[in-house]
Amino acid sequence: MKIDIMTLFPEMCERVLSESIIGRARKQGFVDIACHNIRDFAGNKHGKVDDMPYGGGMGMVMAAKPIFDCYSSLFDSKTQEKPHLIYMSPKGKTLTQQRVKELSALPHIVILCGHYEGVDERVIEEIVDEEISIGDYVLTGGELPALTLADAVCRMLPGVLSDEECFTEESHYGGLLEYPQYTRPAVWHEKEVPDVLLSGNHKEIANWRRKKSLEITKKRRPDMFEKIDLDKNDLKLLEKSDD
Repeated sequence: MKIDIMTLFPEMCERVLSESIIGRARKQGFVDIACHNIRDFAGNKHGKVDDMPYGGGMGMVMAAKPIFDCYSSLFDSKTQEKPHLIYMSPKGKTLTQQRVKELSALPHIVILCGHYEGVDERVIEEIVDEEISIGDYVLTGGELPALTLADAVCRMLPGVLSDEECFTEESHYGGLLEYPQYTRPAVWHEKEVPDVLLSGNHKEIANWRRKKSLEITKKRRPDMFEKIDLDKNDLKLLEKSDD
């Protein structure tokens, strides 16, 4: 898979995406990520890519032409299929694990990072395929949301994680929040690891984890819990006491 990020701060993005699991995945060729400086397409000696908004108002707006030219440089429109372009925006649909899975199946995505007061609407209308938000709040730029999206997509790709269970057992993947995790020592600050996790009984451990995931999701995210198709075993687990 190829991911291109269009940004005013490519060094910032490169620094994050060169570390840890994603950094190793890039070196091993499981994903091809490149960060592109929109200022390189400014067309003026000062690298200016923004201007005052028509109609007045606070702040500056990123101009359409540098963004369009940066995007056009990423593929040959005559010989290559148009990549899927995502604009990170508070106005977009909130990112979900399901959407992450869908995006991870695409061969090439481009992520546009906005800044200042946003991006000229005309370039959004012309080249953007979808707008995505990572939550109901506003940041100073689109870089952190873009990095979040890139990380979430990359870890779904074959070879990036050591085992598929690394993500299939995690929160949100299957519509549930993750069960509690423990490691050594078995007793810490007089708090003990649940006996079932020390039992070696894989069936009982699986039931305990499922039960805890159901309970945590019901308590913390009732909106998610309502969408779960509970089977007979789930109902039995929820009725069962921990005692």
